[in-house]
Amino acid sequence: MFVFPGRLLSFAASRSDLATLSSRCSGRASRGRAADRRTPRRKASSRSPPLRSGSRMANKFDGITIVTGHAFNDESLNDHNLHHLPDINPQRIYMDYNATTPLEPQVMQAVSEALQDAWGNPSSNHIAGATARAIINQSRQSVARMVGGKPEDIIFTSGGTEANNLVLHTAVEYFRKSCGAAEQGEGLQNGCHSLPHIITSNVEHDSIKRVALHLQKEGKADVTFVPVSRVSGRVEVEDIIAAVRPATCLISVMLANNETGVIMPLQEICQRVKFLNKQRERLRILVHTDAAQALGKIPVDVQELGVDYLTIVGHKFYAPRIGALFVNGPGSRTPLHPMLFGGGQERNFRPGTENTPMIAGLGKASELVTLNLSEYSSHMQSIKLYLEEQMESVFRDKIRFNNRFPGSDILPNTTNMSILGPRLQGWRVLSTCRRLLASVGAACHSASGHRPSHILLSCGVPSEVAGNALRVSVGRGTTKAEVDAVVEDLRETVQLLEEMN
Repeated sequence: MFVFPGRLLSFAASRSDLATLSSRCSGRASRGRAADRRTPRRKASSRSPPLRSGSRMANKFDGITIVTGHAFNDESLNDHNLHHLPDINPQRIYMDYNATTPLEPQVMQAVSEALQDAWGNPSSNHIAGATARAIINQSRQSVARMVGGKPEDIIFTSGGTEANNLVLHTAVEYFRKSCGAAEQGEGLQNGCHSLPHIITSNVEHDSIKRVALHLQKEGKADVTFVPVSRVSGRVEVEDIIAAVRPATCLISVMLANNETGVIMPLQEICQRVKFLNKQRERLRILVHTDAAQALGKIPVDVQELGVDYLTIVGHKFYAPRIGALFVNGPGSRTPLHPMLFGGGQERNFRPGTENTPMIAGLGKASELVTLNLSEYSSHMQSIKLYLEEQMESVFRDKIRFNNRFPGSDILPNTTNMSILGPRLQGWRVLSTCRRLLASVGAACHSASGHRPSHILLSCGVPSEVAGNALRVSVGRGTTKAEVDAVVEDLRETVQLLEEMN
């Protein structure tokens, strides 16, 4: 079976469903292949790089990116494995760009050149080390420029999960050291007789949520999970401020949600926290945002936001799977306490020999975002709107958009929608689709089975609607031809599933 990022293609339909599906799909597949043979081929666009993974191959077909070739087995699916699959057309259209993105050709080139030419240890004093070190320094500048920071504010990490863990670890250590200084007579600190208090939202990525829960379970911190509004779909500033206590040391709120695309009011939160901090004797409230879903889609400027920390995740904006953490003056203006200890790389904040090729790729991808963000954003917005218009045209009163909230801004590439019907659960629709590759929710929640997304439920989406949700996220090179093919695929799939009923 195909296994792609996100909660895709679980194929957990009943045996009776599969038997019906197999008998009906053989006719569909034959018709689809005949139609495909009549469609002229076009040269692949440079704006939509082919997807490649192992022996899986990709090309362009009538303006549509398709994935062909390799069927992967995932033993972790266990009960969901099938002994027989229907003859499904293997041509796939990827619309799961919130889960991960392919590498841009220029990014691949930067990685390849670094592998060939910059293999030296960046800490070495000879020319091989200097070559690698120069690439890392250039990439640091490019990443900083993308988010409006300074090169010295960028710490490279293995990815977003490490960066988020580093921030929460720092907050707890910062609280401990601040209270220790107060107890030594440097000033009485309100809240020091309590555990460090962390505020976050109830729709965060698991790399924030699970760390916070772990700290709470281990008795190392108190955590308040502020619910998002059922009206706006975002966490409200007043609710965040109302949760502040004397022992509050960190507020962490994502910049944009990965399932709904709702953009959170970080600038307003930071403005209110800045006012609160002026009234505090010693323990400053630090503000962090996970910008994984925002970068490469909307403008992100740390100075305008006013955050102390910002998480950067490369594979969300056509870079390799590597990350970085912006820290506003690490170790001086803003505390940063390492989780690892070693050779002193990254100014001792994140030791370990640097992964030069992946850092080079992150730097190149950051350059592309800085140069082309307006074009990327407007194209994705146009394609998303076209997708929603076509879905409304085909499904009419059966379509429900789950991320349309009055007064809230949404990422330009993200649509969360449900096709209403008793047999049209998101997982069932996606596992029946011949072409669409999308998700029912965040890839990090894929272990939750077929339960409705807790994020949609938190936003006030009814359970029966949330259970049918499809998260469709378009990319820089997604075309209207791809949208047309996907909408037709969904139309055929819905008709097929309804006939099974």
